[in-house]
Amino acid sequence: MKTFLYSIAVALVLLTANANHALAGSQQHGKPSFSPEAIAIFSKEVEKYAASQGARAFIIARRGRPIEDMPEGIRFTHTAIAIYSSIQLDNGETAKGYAIHNLYQDADEQDVSHLVTDYPVDFFWSAYALEAGLIIPPVAVQQALISMYSEDRAKLLHNPRYSVVANPFNSERQNCTEYTLDVLNAAVYSTTDIAQLKANAKAYFTPQKVNMSSAKLGLASMFSDGVTLSDHGRKVETTTFGSLARYMQKYDLSEKAVIFASNGETTIIEEFNNADSE
Repeated sequence: MKTFLYSIAVALVLLTANANHALAGSQQHGKPSFSPEAIAIFSKEVEKYAASQGARAFIIARRGRPIEDMPEGIRFTHTAIAIYSSIQLDNGETAKGYAIHNLYQDADEQDVSHLVTDYPVDFFWSAYALEAGLIIPPVAVQQALISMYSEDRAKLLHNPRYSVVANPFNSERQNCTEYTLDVLNAAVYSTTDIAQLKANAKAYFTPQKVNMSSAKLGLASMFSDGVTLSDHGRKVETTTFGSLARYMQKYDLSEKAVIFASNGETTIIEEFNNADSE
């Protein structure tokens, strides 16, 4: 009997660990998988590509774990908005480059998030793969996004109550990609009225179904403060980079969406088909 109970306990621990790993949130800091030089080179390649497309504002995503560890249909683990800006260097000088505006999960209080501005090297520092998802909007949408930050309105959309699988159709929880969607829609609709933005999202946005068993989702919500199902009904759906890209393409809010990867000396740019799939 003791052996049986022990086996059940071990199975539960492993199941919980796997669920939590698959649904791990998007935190600011993490252990790098690549050398600082490789990360810096890749970050600069991403910046150069964005600049070559005339992007002054775009959506950017990174992958924080192996695809096989992710729920089916999801590729990227963190999404943010990059804005071409004047950047204050450590030596006091000013340079031009992309500032990345993030919603990050708190490392200690995992059901809490913070707004943090960092830069491409910081953004890709803890990436599992040197790979980026990029969505470049039309110029008018770029300008509207820039205004959201220059006028300090994007912060009005922040909900600090974090969940990895936040429901995009209500205001109970928020994850990084839902925040990106909210900022995008606020720019497009010229409003920061949360209720109106959620109504618009429900009318036009199609979220990504979280393809995990009920048992795994339930265990993850029991053992991780960063995962809750309280904001969902029977279906668990959330905002992902791929669902955001599909939404932007459908309503002419995207001029180009690509997966940008660096493999050794070769930079591969794939036109977007389904950025949340392999």
